Amino acid sequence: MTFQNVPGGSGYGSQGDGRPVIVNGQAQVAVQGAFLTQAFFWMFAGLLVTAAVATFVQANDSLLLFAAKNLLLLFVGQLALVAVISWGISKISATIALGLFFVYAATLGLTVGLIVTAYTGESVAAAFLSASAMFGGAALYGYTTKRSLASMGGFLSMGVLGLIVAMVVNVFLASGPLGFIISIVGVVIFTGLTAWDVQRISAGNLVSATGSVEKAAVIGALHLYLDFINLFLFLLRLTGSRR
Repeated sequence: MTFQNVPGGSGYGSQGDGRPVIVNGQAQVAVQGAFLTQAFFWMFAGLLVTAAVATFVQANDSLLLFAAKNLLLLFVGQLALVAVISWGISKISATIALGLFFVYAATLGLTVGLIVTAYTGESVAAAFLSASAMFGGAALYGYTTKRSLASMGGFLSMGVLGLIVAMVVNVFLASGPLGFIISIVGVVIFTGLTAWDVQRISAGNLVSATGSVEKAAVIGALHLYLDFINLFLFLLRLTGSRR
């Protein structure tokens, strides 16, 4: 399959293990950079939307009350949006997928705005800077390493499911030590997922899967966005000082 709207017009096929085969390797670096640039651009745009909504929510008591009363509804709706984008990407246009991504980012701003009100401003800033540093380091590793992270990605994806189950269980147990362990595991998992996602985006795996650079950019942005947001929230729970 050849994609003419990426630098160099290099084509990507697929090996048996899911890794792409570079048909024309002369522009490999430029192509990898183009894939990541598009994904990171939309990811940062989504983070800006989330930050803007969260800031507005913190300054508006009625929105804070709305988020608190409808937390479960927001959570279910956010899961539905992620599912529609991830599983329906082959059936919807890149424009619709991008619109849904921004809707998701905006609704998550309500949730994040509610969560950060429980912590001091210094703790939020420290968690954000720590998450940025860890995310950047993992992304750089995923982009530069020659080692395939495919097997690690599958293991970490299963770890996310286990993490969700543990978090649901702890809602009923309200165990401080278990919550501490969950936060540590969450940081490890989403740091690893960042490296894996960056590697498969730059390698063109998502382009091969979706058949579209534009759709791959949206899916890649969603994955990177989720990696960063979860990394930030788990670090905030782990190191943050409550008001």
